[in-house]
Amino acid sequence: MKNVLKYIPGIASAVFVALIGIMLSSFIPKELISGGVFALLVGMAFHPLTKRFPTLMHGINFTAKRLLKIAIIGMGVTLSISQVVHIGSFSLIVMCFTLFTAFGGGYVLGKWLKVPWRQSGLISAGTGICGGSAIAAIAPVIDADHQDIAYALSATFLFDIVMVILFPLVGKALGMSDFGFGLWTGTAVNDTSSVVAAGYTFSEAAGNYAIVVKLTRTLSIVPAVLIFSFIHMRSQKGKTHSPSFSLSTIFPWFIILFLVVVLLNSLNVFTQSMQTSISSVGKFCMVMALGAIGLKTDFLTLIKSGFRPMLLGFIVSLAVVVVSFGVQLTLHQL
Repeated sequence: MKNVLKYIPGIASAVFVALIGIMLSSFIPKELISGGVFALLVGMAFHPLTKRFPTLMHGINFTAKRLLKIAIIGMGVTLSISQVVHIGSFSLIVMCFTLFTAFGGGYVLGKWLKVPWRQSGLISAGTGICGGSAIAAIAPVIDADHQDIAYALSATFLFDIVMVILFPLVGKALGMSDFGFGLWTGTAVNDTSSVVAAGYTFSEAAGNYAIVVKLTRTLSIVPAVLIFSFIHMRSQKGKTHSPSFSLSTIFPWFIILFLVVVLLNSLNVFTQSMQTSISSVGKFCMVMALGAIGLKTDFLTLIKSGFRPMLLGFIVSLAVVVVSFGVQLTLHQL
């Protein structure tokens, strides 16, 4: 019981921030900025206060990491297997170009900007795959130090904040379809939480599509870790130390559970009322998770990161955004 109680203050803080975010969103015409985006920004504004109370972090960390995944799993009730297969297979084409842009461009620009290869590799992984999750998975296998990780996280997350706000506005201005916007967001926005925020700001359908695309993209974390592990082992040849690697620690298992829920929905296990209830709870949990991410984010630390890593992150992120949109536009023209 004591272990459970320690999470309550932090979770309650996330609920409070989520409610503020939803309230602020209601004042914006046509919901151009969602409650999730506002919750993220409000959480960041409250960070100087919450960091004074370490006891809050148990619940905040749980909400930011685990509750977001649980919410994504629950959103599987709004999709069918045929939709997932169609969206996922189509997104693979776009992903081939965006991943090449992120890693190829990151390597070349990193050399030009004289950013250490570990930092440039982590920035490319965070931009090309799934933000902080990819950085956290790859960092141990290349022996990245705390500074490398901090720079990479800052470079990707800072621009995620900008994209979460701008993407829905640009998408609506361009008259994009739900599927088109979901594909663009899922392949171009970095972190899963940011994809959720941007996708559902545009529309519920776009948010569902974006989640599927993002989860497909997240699976590339496995081959990426294997490749980086091989590169690092080659660079350490002849030395006594070699990084540890475990597939079980880096595989995104929650994707399997998401697919199980989609399969159950395809078999008509969930009634319409169950779908509506689970979807509503899931979307609120997503807003809570974004608020929790804001509560644990020190914005001043982000903007104080090194100039060259930040510039690299900006250029690579922008290149991925443009390439993703360009490839999708070309495919629609064929």
